[in-house]
Amino acid sequence: LANSAMIACVVVSASLLLSITASFALARVHFRGRALLMLTILSVSMFPQIAVLAGRFELIRWNGIFNTPFALILSYMIFTLPFTVWVLTTFMRELPIEIEEAAIVDGASPWVIITQVFMPLMWPALVTTGLLAFITAWNEFLFALTFTSSDTQRTVPVAIALLSGNSAFEIPWGNIMAASVIVTVPVVVLV
Repeated sequence: LANSAMIACVVVSASLLLSITASFALARVHFRGRALLMLTILSVSMFPQIAVLAGRFELIRWNGIFNTPFALILSYMIFTLPFTVWVLTTFMRELPIEIEEAAIVDGASPWVIITQVFMPLMWPALVTTGLLAFITAWNEFLFALTFTSSDTQRTVPVAIALLSGNSAFEIPWGNIMAASVIVTVPVVVLV
């Protein structure tokens, strides 16, 4: 539970921080190739996990971060970051431009505009995307199974999957169901 909570919280924090700054640039700064960049971000989020699993595994082994939380954090951000950037960019585009212009007239820097003008207005979008990113990182199974090998580094979905007996008749269904309920509680509390 501690591994899953730590990894999910770091993924959500990093994704939201990077997404806020990226969405500001994509929604408010006009530059050539902005539409192409948005389509690239959208296309990255369409790849299934299995399509990048082998290449990601080789990169993780080559970097020497196999069986560490950092491997899972980087892997989860591949899928949470495009989603959060896309949603926050769409939300930021809907904010009135007059608010930003008033802040510029008052001498606000871009960072002040992001943190003190837009973020208070974006709380509903930040909470929603953060919650969905948390659920994605909390429930992810394939990368967690592939990139961890020790019991001390495993996340909850993998630990539940490994609660099995030697045959189909020895599967501890009661333990698996109890663990599933315990794992669901943090998500229900957050929602």
